[in-house]
Amino acid sequence: MGWMKDETGLEKTQANFVPLTPLSHLQRAAKVFPTSTAVVYNNHRVNYAEYYARCSQLASALIDVGVKPGSVVATILPNVPAQAEAHFGVPACGAVLNTINTRLDVDTVSYIFNHGEAKVVLVDTQFLPLAESACAKVDGKPPLIIEVPDPSAGFQSSGKYVTYEQFLSSGDKQFKWLMPQDEWESLALNYTSGTTGRPKGVVYHHRGAYLMTMGTVVSWRMQIFPVFLTIVPLFHCNGWNHTWLMPMVGGKLVCCREISAAAIYSAISQEKVAFFGGAPIVLNLIVNADQKERKHFDHKVEVFTAGAPPAPATLDKMEKLGFNVTQVYGLTETYGHVTECLWQDNDWATVTDEERATIKARQGIAMPMMEDITVMDDEMKQIPMDSTTQGEIMIRGNSVMKGYYKNEEATNVAFSGGYFHSGDIAIQHPNTYIQIADRAKDIIISGGENISSVEVEGVLMAHETVSLCAVVAMPDDKWGEVPCAFVELLPNAVTNERELIDFSRTKIAGFKCPKKIVFQELPKTSTGKIQKFELRKVAKDLT
Repeated sequence: MGWMKDETGLEKTQANFVPLTPLSHLQRAAKVFPTSTAVVYNNHRVNYAEYYARCSQLASALIDVGVKPGSVVATILPNVPAQAEAHFGVPACGAVLNTINTRLDVDTVSYIFNHGEAKVVLVDTQFLPLAESACAKVDGKPPLIIEVPDPSAGFQSSGKYVTYEQFLSSGDKQFKWLMPQDEWESLALNYTSGTTGRPKGVVYHHRGAYLMTMGTVVSWRMQIFPVFLTIVPLFHCNGWNHTWLMPMVGGKLVCCREISAAAIYSAISQEKVAFFGGAPIVLNLIVNADQKERKHFDHKVEVFTAGAPPAPATLDKMEKLGFNVTQVYGLTETYGHVTECLWQDNDWATVTDEERATIKARQGIAMPMMEDITVMDDEMKQIPMDSTTQGEIMIRGNSVMKGYYKNEEATNVAFSGGYFHSGDIAIQHPNTYIQIADRAKDIIISGGENISSVEVEGVLMAHETVSLCAVVAMPDDKWGEVPCAFVELLPNAVTNERELIDFSRTKIAGFKCPKKIVFQELPKTSTGKIQKFELRKVAKDLT
């Protein structure tokens, strides 16, 4: 059965076995890249020596206010330097980082405070009313508030709390980090969106985050000293772990508080940003930007996009602007992206532009740090890879959560059969590439036929007037349910329901075409995902 320690007498020692943790990246960077720029935000520019010192001060200050190993420290912050520093400073004192979505309601934030038992919370001045109201509803002692003002964005200190910089100044720059003794130790606690009930607490371990950083560098073809723009909120899967990986390659982290086309183009032009991640809505911002918002750049920009599959038409427009877009896929439970649509030049060198965009919209294959990602049927058997048969995406590997915090039942269900059950319905092509058909809850069953909302959305997004769209099921007396499309138009664009329905009929079967089109702004989460559960309520009332 192979060589074991009792056969060879060789054992793990401090010299040959160190628990894997992303904290190691910044410790190394402080020595290897001390004078290289680490974090940029308006006038805030610090090098790696300074970045490490600030994170050390944070860890030290947290211990001084009673935070112990295993305690939870929360944040309610946009993508500002304090949020990046919390990703290292909080675990550096042995605590667990809980980044909270800034757009949640008071009741949900209060629930997270209670469930996670946060001892301290770092709060941006803009979100103090949210934090204060949530703290007032906490059972027992609420978390200690440390205020993080942002004068550059117009948010001066309220004067009611110790500010972040005051808090840092109380810490020790020479503080010796409390590195994990076991790589299975908890690193972060992230809460799901909770659209079907209370959000679940997803627990990350150090090993999974470390391997995510390594795999991402390989998949994204990163070289030394990359410049990265934080568009994905750091409260969303810890920004897909990108903040943890940047010190490994001496990268520059450019913080972006407000996501806009002008801010993105400016960062690319001025800071030479060459990497960022974002939902398809971010791609739409870029391709639909006014000419006055755009800035010239002459380098290729690598983009990871995830969320709802982007329309092929959007991908095509991005490439023509100088962006190379790679579709990735993952969930909160998988630390972010775990598959990539790896481009195969040997197989696809001669495809047309339209075919290229269609291929690039697939979710693809497992990234290097994962063990196996495939599509299975209800009996946990591999589906035929025939580009037609549907099943559920199943995931196995080190970058899968430890489980749901204080929820053993949900954890056991999610891991049944030895794989993490994603809940996403997909097909698999003969080359093993996965392509999402829909979320299980988003499949439209009309007269016994399954209709993929993603397919219908892709068709409508190809129309020259459409900026964004979402398709959901609308109850129907005859067919059970039929597709209903909600559409956002481009500025100054004009069309109507009949024109779009007729357009869809030229692309897909008639039964798949929307029977109703509603023109309105689409409800979105803070990460740019369209909130289909809200649209289902509207569609239900239309009948």
